[in-house]
Amino acid sequence: MTGRAGFVDRREAGRRLAQAVQALDLENPVVLALPRGGVPVGFEVARALGAPLDILMVRKIGAPGHEEYGIGALVDGASPQVVIDEDMARMVGASRDYIDRQIALQLAEIERRRVLYRTGPAVSLNGRDVIVVDDGIATGSTVRAALQGLARARPARIVLAVPLAPADVLSQLRPLCDRVICLLSPTPFHAVGMHYRDFSQTEDTEVIHLLDEARHWQKPGLGEVQTP
Repeated sequence: MTGRAGFVDRREAGRRLAQAVQALDLENPVVLALPRGGVPVGFEVARALGAPLDILMVRKIGAPGHEEYGIGALVDGASPQVVIDEDMARMVGASRDYIDRQIALQLAEIERRRVLYRTGPAVSLNGRDVIVVDDGIATGSTVRAALQGLARARPARIVLAVPLAPADVLSQLRPLCDRVICLLSPTPFHAVGMHYRDFSQTEDTEVIHLLDEARHWQKPGLGEVQTP
């Protein structure tokens, strides 16, 4: 889909999304983008708000011997949060020791990626309005884990902001956040990339460049944590 109902590229989608987010008049916001494709979108939202831009990495915790079969997730942050489906973990025989080892491995991978992206320490979310941004949602599993983990970080509000997503997936995600902004919910919904004229892969170099540029526009005080 490359007509007027879609998006030119991620940056253009971000600019359109930023207009809708600005109307919310959020207090002390921070933008968390899911890498890598969500970063160009989140960059435009954060620039419009003059807000900090950080990345939100969600690492799957797989079942023993079947790592692709998720039993939970680790959500990045100043205090990383773990979301485990306890019933599923028991069913596949995932012991507490196994889960702890997986958490340690995923924490190490998150730290490796933070070093790669040169982000510095994760921004504390306590008492802040958090905007979670991606370039689109298909099944919603990654975003669901992210929202569940973020709720435990005690933000003031959680806003999910995406250019497009299926309507049925959005209805499942709405109870996990305070506000959902989605510009398009095409029916039928095809792959996210079908709704962009340019959906070329976002490279690590672009992520590094955008995060570095974002550090130069933050308004005084936006990098400070405000507690309730």
